[in-house]
Amino acid sequence: MDDVLSFIDAIIRRVSAGNLLAAGLLLATALVCALVAYLRTAERYSLREFFEFAIPHEVIVHPSARADLLFWVTRRVLMPFLMLPAGITFVVAVGYATNKGLGALFGIDQPVFGEPGPVTVVIFTLTMLVAYDLSYYLYHTAQHRFPFLWELHKVHHSAEVMIGITKDRVHPLDELMNRAWDGVIPGICFGIWTLLALDPVEVTVFGVNVYVMRNILMMDFVRHTHFKISFGALNHVVLCPHWHQLHHSTDPRHYDKNFGLLFSFWDRLFGTLCIPKPDEDFKFGIMDRDAAAYQSLSGLYILPLKKMGRHIARFARRLRGQPNRPRQSA
Repeated sequence: MDDVLSFIDAIIRRVSAGNLLAAGLLLATALVCALVAYLRTAERYSLREFFEFAIPHEVIVHPSARADLLFWVTRRVLMPFLMLPAGITFVVAVGYATNKGLGALFGIDQPVFGEPGPVTVVIFTLTMLVAYDLSYYLYHTAQHRFPFLWELHKVHHSAEVMIGITKDRVHPLDELMNRAWDGVIPGICFGIWTLLALDPVEVTVFGVNVYVMRNILMMDFVRHTHFKISFGALNHVVLCPHWHQLHHSTDPRHYDKNFGLLFSFWDRLFGTLCIPKPDEDFKFGIMDRDAAAYQSLSGLYILPLKKMGRHIARFARRLRGQPNRPRQSA
């Protein structure tokens, strides 16, 4: 048990250091993207106008921005001890089960190809990126398809302005369930790699670093801003920030579109891709009657749980063959 705790503690310390580097890279990426977007739209250039463009006053003072900030701060205080170990544990658990199951089935007790070389590590990283991305696409689609999951995911879509940290406007239960689901496809991929060429400790560290790499590549901070960044021909492979901003649009034409995280080919493959017009503007938020309630901490933390509970109760009554009670306004 002590060895296991030491193992997990070492991973967490490694990931924490990586997160500091990732945060710096994300902010630098955001600054560059803001500059690119400003140079594309401004007729005259000045430092003052650049900052007014990058940090618009009407966005910063918006109730949604204030809710984002309060939610971000409270999540940072409450969640790190739960979410980081959970993200590691689910993938490790499924990977371990896959390793033992397939190892017993095929009689493998040592990595088939021995010590990994640079090419192996690159291939591993790419396969883990694809596995994590497919996992996210499937879960994200389910969030929009199933009402009780949508009640949690609605927290993210309730943002009426985008200020970067809107990326973290995710209900803690929603994030925990997402991490648990992440253990399935990436976990199986993880387990297969431990049989082929990689030591489990290496796989765990690299696997977590895949999260960091993916966050940088997909510009998660930037795509939750008003910067209309497109990647040109690369959009056929990578989902650019402007295409993700369409996903947050209140226009019915844009509902249930662009579910991808890093790669855009999942949406193309499954018929959920919608390409915005160049420099197209969007109105963000949700169209619920109680949309304003989501601009407070209680609305972001408590209201989704209440609504989720109502869906579960109605489902339970249907299973028991009892009629549902008349629906009351939220």
